[in-house]
Amino acid sequence: MKNINIQQIIESSIATKQQIITDKVLMETTAHIANAIVACYKKGGKVLFCGNGGSAADAQHLAAELSGRFYFDRPPLEAEALHVNSSYVTAVANDYSYNDIYSRYVNGVGKPGDVIIGFSTSGNSENIVRALKVACDKNMVTVGMTGQTGGKMKELTHFLLNVPSSDTPRIQESHIMLGHIICEIVEETLFGTHD
Repeated sequence: MKNINIQQIIESSIATKQQIITDKVLMETTAHIANAIVACYKKGGKVLFCGNGGSAADAQHLAAELSGRFYFDRPPLEAEALHVNSSYVTAVANDYSYNDIYSRYVNGVGKPGDVIIGFSTSGNSENIVRALKVACDKNMVTVGMTGQTGGKMKELTHFLLNVPSSDTPRIQESHIMLGHIICEIVEETLFGTHD
């Protein structure tokens, strides 16, 4: 059995987060995303999330933080992870293409001023890229959560959180951390601070 150094893995995760802390652009972008979401909600809009695999789980997690609650009891916010309707996803994947599962939904429900947050560690997941293209056409606010390069998503986002890593687990750990920070800022800005 391979000897896995647990301490080294944790240190690698910490090192990635340390790089984020020292990246002024990433810190400012995180705040700008939270402000864009607040503005969206103040205008009666919604936030849509999309991703694949572990990134789909992150999308669903953060949608629940907004639509349920984060730190304290308050009114729900409209937020949805676009993969949770399995009948829709499998029908569109079968009848059209897996690459169309998100773009078709965004085309149906997206409105100008709504926010879409796409997760892809490579930045190149075709179904996320297509969803962002449709969102741009609909004058939505586009956010990308990617790894270091930003991939194809970089050109399609108003705001890009490109975690300084090419290691998928480290990127996803950082995505959920940054997502939690955004949720906390949104909740406190709209509803006041928690005790």
